Formats: sequence, C-alpha cells, structure tokens
Amino acid sequence: MATHTISQRFNHSRVSLNEHLPVDHRLNRVYRYGAGAMGVILLVFGILGLVHQIGFFDTGGDTVAGLNTNGALSVISIVVGLLLLYGAFRGGNFASTLNIVLGVLFLISGFVNLALLDTSHNILAFRMQNVLFSFVVGLLLMVFGMYGRVTGFLPHDNPYWRARHEPADEQS
Repeated sequence: MATHTISQRFNHSRVSLNEHLPVDHRLNRVYRYGAGAMGVILLVFGILGLVHQIGFFDTGGDTVAGLNTNGALSVISIVVGLLLLYGAFRGGNFASTLNIVLGVLFLISGFVNLALLDTSHNILAFRMQNVLFSFVVGLLLMVFGMYGRVTGFLPHDNPYWRARHEPADEQS
C-alpha cells in the first residue's frame, strides 16, 4: 500500500530539465555568467596557443598560461570557448543545459587524457596540469548549469520546485 502511494507521487511529478524558465528569472544570470567566464578563459587560452605558433599535433611540451598545448588543443579551446560565449549570449535553459553537457564532456576528457598520459596516443599534448584543469572546468560548468535546477532545497518561487510540487490535477 505504501509503495503504491510513493509510486503515484513520483509518476505525476516528473520534471524535465528542459522546462520553461522565464527569461528574466534570476537563475538566468548564473547560467550566463558561468558560461561566459569559462568561455572567455578557454578563448584566451586557445588564442594564446595559436599566437605561439605551436605545431598542430606537436607534443613537445610547449606551455601557455601554465598548461601544455598544441595547435589542435588551441583550436578545440577556441571552438568550445565560442560555444560557451554563444550560450552566455543566448541564456536561459540553453545556457544551463550547455553548461551541464560541456561540463560532463570536460570530465570525460580529463579521464580519457589521464589514461593517455605518457603514451603515443596523447595527440593533444596533455600533462597532469591539463587533466586537473579539465576536471576543474568540468565541475565548474556542471555547477553553473545545475544551479537552481538540481537540488533538494529549491526556494518555493523556483519554477522547478513548483513543477515538482504541483498537485496532479493542476499539471494536466
């Protein structure tokens, strides 16, 4: 009997991360500033890497801002930085979802490149500081993207809290 009540509660209160968020909602600033800050950092790193005219797949140990880089990593950084800046410009749920997705990709990249350190397959010239940077950026992007959307302590004026706590008859 108790499990029937619990399953009824969870069946009618499913919330998607893509629900509408008002354009002027205060959470929009967190998503935008987070995407913008990370975008600028990656864009500057990528541009500095290209300015140093490092070979595209050079693994010789050239550093920019304390991180190893090569031409390929610089181009990838510029592309991801521009994508984050577009997310900051667009804002809303797009910026939030973009932050979450890119944050997860940065974490995966950190683990993959950690496994590739000191191998011939390390074509992006990663070193341990790059792996740590990838983890930090990934976690920050995920925090910026999930802020206000994924937590147990949302304020009652939050649209995600309201969507989870509306009675079943109002959601139809």
